[in-house]
Amino acid sequence: MALRHAVLAALLDGEYSGYQLAKIFDVGVSNYWYAVPQQLYGELAKLEKEGLITGRQVIQRDRPNKRVFTVTEAGIDELAAFAAATAKPLSLRDDLAVKVQAVDHLDPVPVIAQLEERAAGSAAKIAFYEQALRRLRGDLDEESFLREGRRVGPYLTCLGGLRLERANRGWCLSTAEVLRERMGRPSERAASSEKEGKAP
Repeated sequence: MALRHAVLAALLDGEYSGYQLAKIFDVGVSNYWYAVPQQLYGELAKLEKEGLITGRQVIQRDRPNKRVFTVTEAGIDELAAFAAATAKPLSLRDDLAVKVQAVDHLDPVPVIAQLEERAAGSAAKIAFYEQALRRLRGDLDEESFLREGRRVGPYLTCLGGLRLERANRGWCLSTAEVLRERMGRPSERAASSEKEGKAP
């Protein structure tokens, strides 16, 4: 997936400026695609040049004017081609997982602290996703919204983010707990050295 497809998908919800799009990416799209504002502004310029989006100037009183963008038919066609293509498998590159992998040879204290810090971050994201889901479904319960809601796509991606963060938080907390419990025991290497020292 390229950034262009994430931008086009975000613009399906309405007419947005680059600033508004950056906010959307920060709070609504970051669970499946991360981009800094500079990347988004550059991508908007490319997409407009290629005719996949169209922009117009909005005159504002007491503020600088702004440009807002919408997806064109060509942009919809680009998204349709993207949706029809085979999706790449999910890949994960996580520095904290590497630290846990190596923890038997390291001081576990800073790793435990980082696991707990990430769990706290996940808890904040969980609260955000739960609030966003309530806002998206309005007066409907989830089952009714999934069956009858006007725009189910954003809801489903937000639901995916919620489930991912719940799993991530659970892993971080349980891993930290295992490491904390093991700190009271000698490591396998230390136990082995102790046995060798006692051998006749």
